[in-house]
Amino acid sequence: MDKIKRREEIDEQKWVNDSSLDHKGRVPLRGSTGVWKASLFIIVIEFSERLSYFGLATSLIIYLTKVIHQDLKTAAKSVNYWSGVTTLMPLLGGFLADAFLGRFSTVLASSIVYLLGLILLTMSRVIPSLKPCDTDLCHEHVHEVIFFLAIYLISIGTGGHKPSLESFGADQFDDDYPEERKKKMSFFNWWNFGLCCGLLLGVTLIVYVQDRVSWAMADLILTLVMASSIIIFVAGRPFYRYRKATGSPLTPMLQVFVAAIRKKNLLFPANPSHLYEIPKSDTSQRRLLCHTEKLKFLDKAAIVDGTQDSVVQQQNPWRLATVTNVEELKLVINMIPIWLTTIPFGICVAQTTTFFIKQGVTLDRKIVHNFEIPPASIFALAAIGMIISITIYDKILVPVLRRATGNERGISILQRIGFGMIFSVSTMIVAALVERKRLNLVHKNPLEGFEYNECVLASTTIPYNWNRRWIYLSWITRILL
Repeated sequence: MDKIKRREEIDEQKWVNDSSLDHKGRVPLRGSTGVWKASLFIIVIEFSERLSYFGLATSLIIYLTKVIHQDLKTAAKSVNYWSGVTTLMPLLGGFLADAFLGRFSTVLASSIVYLLGLILLTMSRVIPSLKPCDTDLCHEHVHEVIFFLAIYLISIGTGGHKPSLESFGADQFDDDYPEERKKKMSFFNWWNFGLCCGLLLGVTLIVYVQDRVSWAMADLILTLVMASSIIIFVAGRPFYRYRKATGSPLTPMLQVFVAAIRKKNLLFPANPSHLYEIPKSDTSQRRLLCHTEKLKFLDKAAIVDGTQDSVVQQQNPWRLATVTNVEELKLVINMIPIWLTTIPFGICVAQTTTFFIKQGVTLDRKIVHNFEIPPASIFALAAIGMIISITIYDKILVPVLRRATGNERGISILQRIGFGMIFSVSTMIVAALVERKRLNLVHKNPLEGFEYNECVLASTTIPYNWNRRWIYLSWITRILL
């Protein structure tokens, strides 16, 4: 008996038995796949994607007003439309990854689309017939068409990255193996570290090149970095752990609802173990979930109806659902309040790429006599703050909190989100106070050509440290959420 147990322990240390596969479709070896040896490749392409995204997003409103000559109201709408599409595209990308393509293929395909968008963007600023007009009296719209086509291709690429890349990184760690589970907790912190490094360089180096050299040179740099990161990502293929696409995630949820409604009059079994579940030996592509007491009405979908043929029921998922499918639906329903409470945070983020950046034009941004920070580079303070916070949180706070709370994460995810939401509210309060101060200055010293009651950003110079409080609270909120 001891020999069998020891053999199982040796097998567990040698092989990964969490339903993942290696690049040849075999059970992966623990020592040669996954964990940090695979995650580093994934963090590199995340760095590249965030470098490109923030290098473009933070200066987009500047480009629309100064180069394409849109008025501020139209430019803000254009940015918000693009941001909205970029935010919604991960719903489609996540569905395709889970149902058909798998995460690796989705990331690779979306990266190629992203690269095509960057190439098209570079062409629109290099090829003479596609270049923007030099004056606002020009009636040629070729550049605008190519430009918007390029940035929406980038939106599609982002839609594949956001839901798939981070999850693919999480797939490299086995939750059933204690050592890898602890490393997985650090992975998300260092994932954010790579993200923030991309953000930092995007809003400093890339924005500086846009402001001081040319928009075309900045786009060329982003294109080359993205192309290089795709090569690096593909080079890591032998080290990854893969999970097969399991079909549409929406169908099993709908099946649980239908089965539960059909059995609404059935009584609950005395013991939850009598609810239907596939034996663990019969499943290799998913992890089974344990029964919980919440939302018990949905449990009726897993009740075996004694008046019907059990074999027929098991063959029809619209009549009988597994406990795992029921619990997955419960998890999604329990997430709804969290999604709703993060709406204020989304409002905060929306301000950073439109109003906040344009407001940065009005700040006194001189560091030394001959050097002035580009408006979009002010966002770099948020990235620097997040990088410092992630390091302090992962290396200092988490070990201390683990000893204090006994929780492997230090504090629970919900507590972390709660603290983030508190700072989110504080951020908007400080932003409102800063804007009220700025508008008071405009009211006292109106400039010719600007109407105070139209909420147009006047070129009134305001002290930089007024916005600094807003930035500090903003990066604290981001690291917590």
